[in-house]
Amino acid sequence: MGNSSVSIAFSDIVAAARRYSLAGMLGWQDVRQRYRRSSLGPFWLTISMGVMIGTIGLVFGGIFATPMADFFPFLSIGLILWGFISSVLTEGCTGFIGAENIIKQLPIPLFVHILRMMWRNILILGHNILILPLVFIFVGKPLHLISLFSIFGMFLVLINLLWIVLVLSIVCARYRDLPQMIISVLQVVFYITPIMWMPTLLPKRIGLQILNYNPLYHLIEIVRAPLLGELPTMTNWVASILFAVVGWFVALVIYGRYKRRIAYWL
Repeated sequence: MGNSSVSIAFSDIVAAARRYSLAGMLGWQDVRQRYRRSSLGPFWLTISMGVMIGTIGLVFGGIFATPMADFFPFLSIGLILWGFISSVLTEGCTGFIGAENIIKQLPIPLFVHILRMMWRNILILGHNILILPLVFIFVGKPLHLISLFSIFGMFLVLINLLWIVLVLSIVCARYRDLPQMIISVLQVVFYITPIMWMPTLLPKRIGLQILNYNPLYHLIEIVRAPLLGELPTMTNWVASILFAVVGWFVALVIYGRYKRRIAYWL
């Protein structure tokens, strides 16, 4: 039963990957539709993110008495990544629900809708990333060769987010109250993840417990640390990789088992 479920799920995902151009076109259309007749389009989000980074940086940098040259880049990368991750997870809850009409009318692989949602958020992330060079120039912080590790880190982040939103899309299609619960959980996780505060501010013993058992911290750190000129810890890499391997196995089993029921739940 388990092998059969994995086979069904894997076949759908491979079929969706082959139609990546369709997912890309739909994702691009989503962005254009969302910001149609807007002069700046997605750059409004970039401006909003920049203002938020500047405000939080000045306030919390002063409260924590942290040098701005260290805190501003740390905060900027953290907020941009968190904005991407939280948007993907939130929209992932309605990944299949939002595509109800297409699912009921066209026989295309269901995973296409997950890729569509992911590509849509990657495009918005691309706009927000433009803030980082300005922040690094402002504080005079150079990039190092270590920064290239952030590419591998971002790849792991995307791999993990894909299986998470696949599971969320399935479960939330069945149980419609879950999206609100996910939003509430994300608000709590935001405050226990080092984004507006640096890990060095935590007491050593309690801090290690909070960080080690927070998978989103590890995912953010494997991207943020290289950009700040530091190597992520082995714990960060191992946790992120194990999270992906175990998560994808669980996601494939769940997807293969319930794939045929999704259309009836919508």
